[in-house]
Amino acid sequence: MKPDDATLKWLLEEDNPSVRYFALTGLLGKPASDPAVASAKKAIKTTGPVPAMLAKQEAGGYWGVEQDFYIRAKYKGTVWTIIVLAELGADISDPRVRQAGEFILSHAQDKESGGFAYLPGPGGGGDHEKIIPCLSGNMVFSLIRFGMLDDPRVQQGIEWLTRYMRFDDKDGPAPKGWPYWREPCWGRHTCMMAVAKGLKALAEIPPKKRNAAVRRTISNCAEFILKHHVYRRSHDPSRIAKPVWTDFGFPLMAGTDAVEMLGLLADLGYRDARMEEAIDLVKSKRGADGRWLTDKSLNQRLLVRLETDGKPSKWVTLKALRALRRVRRLTDDGIPD
Repeated sequence: MKPDDATLKWLLEEDNPSVRYFALTGLLGKPASDPAVASAKKAIKTTGPVPAMLAKQEAGGYWGVEQDFYIRAKYKGTVWTIIVLAELGADISDPRVRQAGEFILSHAQDKESGGFAYLPGPGGGGDHEKIIPCLSGNMVFSLIRFGMLDDPRVQQGIEWLTRYMRFDDKDGPAPKGWPYWREPCWGRHTCMMAVAKGLKALAEIPPKKRNAAVRRTISNCAEFILKHHVYRRSHDPSRIAKPVWTDFGFPLMAGTDAVEMLGLLADLGYRDARMEEAIDLVKSKRGADGRWLTDKSLNQRLLVRLETDGKPSKWVTLKALRALRRVRRLTDDGIPD
């Protein structure tokens, strides 16, 4: 779907350098060497929420309470701030971003397996028994987006995803043994959020750097989402799996929605009849002004407010347009605007 001139001009406004950057690269396809892209990338560090969040960072590279990086600090603690910074395009060219990455690797990553835990372990690093898949996916995604893909610890996180991710669909017994102790994450039906965040992390790896295990896991993630027609029940596609997935928002943190999942599939080159309902859903929520609203917002709970509730969302609009445009490019006849 092509954005109209007024919507594109709105997304390219300089008041939101992150949206401007991703609109230039993701919608207009401009390379990093383009002067407008370079200017927007530079502005991310000096204008808007990224410098505001980094100004609140503690000397040790964390936000809030050092050891409480996940649970009671929603959504102002370290884990959540790292996710938002990554979504906004912050990277390790800023030493404070690198410091945040180093903090989460040293405090949340299980030294033995490479997965990420929601509590620190007694011997340092993340607690081996408290690893959860959505957090692991989110942290691997964020660290790759920061520019730390080649760090051996990030590679270990990628290996954890490819080794332990599951795609159970109530077609067998619940998995047993470590790390499958948490029923809501695994059980007889794997949590869709776990799959979405794992896919988001692996999709962030440049294609030429994806090994066989990464490619296999991407394929398994995609098929699991497609089996559910993106947001429906696999065993009864007439029913929506979780109504919240039809509510669009940004940032999604540990959650997901139809825009995110459709966008991941489209970015990876998938074009499947089982995506059609999600395509129609996303298109149906476009306003007469060519923009999308935020259905769900964490603005009141974030460290820094990103958008104004009740107003058209640049972030949701950007992500919806990007997903629809990528899907259109994969078809022979296109999707009517």
